[in-house]
Parts: sequence; C-alpha cells; structure tokens
Amino acid sequence: MHVRVKIDGNEMEIRTVWMEENRVVKMIDQRKLPHRFEIFESPDHKTTAFAIKEMIVRGAGAIGVVAAFAVAQAANTIRTSNFEEFMKELNNRLDVVRASRPTAVSLFYNINRVLSAVRKCGNVDEAKDVAYDEAQRIAEESVEICRKIGEFGAELINDGDTVLTHCNAGALAFVDWGTALAPIRMAHYQGKEIKVLVDETRPWLQGARLTAWELEMEGIEHYIISDGAAGYFMRKGFIRSVFVGADRIAANGDVANKIGTYSLAILAKTNNVNFYVAAPLETFDLNCPNGDNIPIEERSEDEIFYVWGLDDEGAWRRVRIAPFGSRAHNPVFDVTPHEYVTLFITEKGLVKPPFKENIQLLIRGGSHKK
Repeated sequence: MHVRVKIDGNEMEIRTVWMEENRVVKMIDQRKLPHRFEIFESPDHKTTAFAIKEMIVRGAGAIGVVAAFAVAQAANTIRTSNFEEFMKELNNRLDVVRASRPTAVSLFYNINRVLSAVRKCGNVDEAKDVAYDEAQRIAEESVEICRKIGEFGAELINDGDTVLTHCNAGALAFVDWGTALAPIRMAHYQGKEIKVLVDETRPWLQGARLTAWELEMEGIEHYIISDGAAGYFMRKGFIRSVFVGADRIAANGDVANKIGTYSLAILAKTNNVNFYVAAPLETFDLNCPNGDNIPIEERSEDEIFYVWGLDDEGAWRRVRIAPFGSRAHNPVFDVTPHEYVTLFITEKGLVKPPFKENIQLLIRGGSHKK
C-alpha cells in the first residue's frame, strides 16, 4: 500500500517521501495540503534539512527517513579520496540536519545508523554507495514496521467504534501506513465500520489539514472537532479510544508528542477511555530515563498569530487572528506521563504496564502481548 491520492477524479498511490538514484529526495509538500498537492524536490542535504525545519515534511517517521536520505546526499558530494577526511566532513555536514528538529529521536537514530554502516567501509566510493543503500533500507523497513503496527493495533478496534486522533500520525508522517492511523486503516480494510473524530491540532492544524485529508482519501468516515471539544465527546461516551503517535518515548514510558496530547491523556483517564500510543521501537529512547529529560522544541510566535487557507475566491492566503500587540508561547510538544497511557502499539506487539520493564523486554526480543 501507499498514500492514496485522488485528484480530479484520478486515483494514484504514492509514498510520502522517497529518494531517487541521483540522490534527489522527493516528498509531498505537507504545507500545501489539503488544498494543493505538490511534490517538493530536494537536491542536497541542506535543502533537505530546510524541508524538515520548515515542515515541508513532518512526523517522526518521515523526518527520520528523510534524515537518513540526507546522509546519503551529504556523502555523495564530498570530494576527497581520504576516508578519514571523508568521515570528518560528512559528520560536520550533518550538523545542519541534526539541528532541524531536536525532539524527534528517529532523526538522530537514523543518522547514526547510516553513519555506523558507512564507518565499516574500506574506501570513499564504497561509503557513498553504502550510505545510499542503508538509507533506502531504512525507508523500506519503515513501511513494514508501520504495517505491523497497523495489524497489532487493529485488534484493539471493534466494529462500530468511534475513535479520536490528535495531530497526524498517518502515512504522511512516515513513508506509508503511519502509526496512530495504521490500526484505523487496517481495521477499515478488514471491513470494520469506524468513525474517527479528528482533533484540529493547533497551531499547524495537522489534524484538520492532514489526518482529515488521509481519511478522506481512504473513504473512512470522520469528523473534525476543535481541540477543546474532545472532553465533551468523551464525557458523552461517544469515544471508545484515543490513538496518538509519539516523537520520543522515555525509558519509563513517558511520551513526547504533539502539544495537546497530555491534555487528551488526562481527559481519557478521567472518562475511562483507552489511550493508545502507537510508535516504532526506535522511538523508545532507553538513554532517556523520563520525560523531564526530553528536549521540547519551541517554534515561531507567528505560527500562533497566523493561519493559512483558501479564501472564498480560492486564493491561498495567510491571515492574522491575534492582536498586533500580543505575544505568544509556542511549544510544539508536551510530555504525557506514562501512568496515563493504556498501552503502546509497536511492530513487535503491545506493551502493557509496567512499562519500564516491558519496554526493555520487548526491545530485547520479546513478543506480542495479549
């Protein structure tokens, strides 16, 4: 499967991100969705870092894969035959990629994975080929990992369920399938009738723009709600479970995810609603003891002050919604303490409490837990 896209009555399937043999990285420009479908082309690692930083590509998995592609891009243009000089220059070039989004652990994990493969090479030419091959391998593995998350997570969805999502952890946030949306897609393919409430997810509106777009493309019934409405629907008993992704998970199970996740987790706990976190094992950072050690990215005030959209004439415009004398705080993520998480959905199965012990067990080779 790939991202399903329907434009002007035509349907096609495409990956969120991919790298061609000439090392050009291509990606769906997520800033333009849902009103415009455009492919952004990045010819070099600096442009790829720019794409990550400016939210052209976003989502923990997609960022991680694109970071791996950036290593291959950076390696390909280094002009030296000395392997030690090559490695030093490669590492220096990647600083701009590392600085693009500090919270997503997949970015650092995949950079280090490609570098580790490159270090084993005997010469520069081989190293360039290995960087390309390893990055492509990471992309293929990402697709399979997300598919497995979908299979395990679909077991948690019953026919007729209404579920809530926050932000976008679908195919657009990875290479394909996604994490939080993968169980929903899989359950839909299994013939289960599902309704999805989609948090709009201010300030970038990834829910209203991206998750709703994916669900529309798949033909899955969904309703966009304001971020503040989730508690209302939980208290009314409309929501059976919440599915979210994660950008980093600490060793004790604390979860860094899109701002607003913590509030949802508290509401879910209060209203006896299941709160599921879907994430690949690489998202678990065993070197990070708890959520207090996770760096939280803060972005521009303008993301709070302005929104983009189509006006009534179909023109793409940026509109200010706040007073000119106001200031803003814009943390992009928050941390949900592990006690608010019902369980984790990974490519190796479901992780139940106690999380610290069971996370380590699964990473070291455990199996699916019922």
